[in-house]
Amino acid sequence: MQRSTLRRPLITLNNPKSPISEAYRSLRTNIQFSSIDHDIRCIMVTSASPGEGKSTTAANLAVTYAQSDKQVLIIDSDLRKPTMHHTFAVSNRVGLTNILTGQNSSKEVITESSIPNLFLLTSGPIPPNPSEMLASKRMKDLMIELLHHFDYIIIDTPPALAVTDAQLVSTLSDGVLLVIDTESVKSGPAIKAKANLEHVQAKILGVVLNNMDRDHKEYYYYYYGDKNSN
Repeated sequence: MQRSTLRRPLITLNNPKSPISEAYRSLRTNIQFSSIDHDIRCIMVTSASPGEGKSTTAANLAVTYAQSDKQVLIIDSDLRKPTMHHTFAVSNRVGLTNILTGQNSSKEVITESSIPNLFLLTSGPIPPNPSEMLASKRMKDLMIELLHHFDYIIIDTPPALAVTDAQLVSTLSDGVLLVIDTESVKSGPAIKAKANLEHVQAKILGVVLNNMDRDHKEYYYYYYGDKNSN
C-alpha cells in the first residue's frame, strides 16, 4: 500500500536546537520528575477540542524520548480521525484495531519509524465501535504486554470533550497531558475536559499551552504541572 504523502514536519527532528524543541525536552524532563512514587512510562496526550495540537505534541514528545536513547512506542488510539500515519509517513492498512479484533499480533503490526528508537502503532482501519474497543480487556492486556517491550509509550487520543475515548484510555496510562490552544480555546472547555478526566481518576501531569505568543515572533509550548494531581 502506498505510504501517505501528507507527512507533517517534526520540529524536534528537523530543528532540534530551536526554542520549541528545547521546550519539548523540558516537558520530557518535567514529566520524569512529576512523580516520586512510581515511574511515568505510559503517557496519554489529549485536548479539550479538535485542532489544539495534541497529536503534534504527542509526536514531538515521543521523538525527544527516542533521542534520549530510550525505546519508545507511539500509539494512535484516535480510532475516529487518526493522523499519526500521516505524520510518520507510514501505511495505516493494519494497526491497533487489527490487534484488538484478533486479526494480527502486536509484532506483526508495530512498525519501526525512520527515527532511531521510535516505533509506531497506527490506528488501523476505523471501526464502528471505537469506545467499546478501547474499553475492552484486549486493550488492557495489550498495554501490559507492550510495557514489557518499550521504555516509554505515548498515546494519542481523541479530544476529551468530543467522546469518552480519552477517559477510557486515561485509566490505562500513568499520566495525562492536556494540550490547550491559548488562541482558540476558552477556559470553560479546558476546565470541563480536566474535570472529565479527573472523574475517572486520571492522573493529570500538567497542561501544555500551545500557540503562546511571547514576543510576536516565536510560538512556544509550555508545561504547567498540576500541584493537585499528585
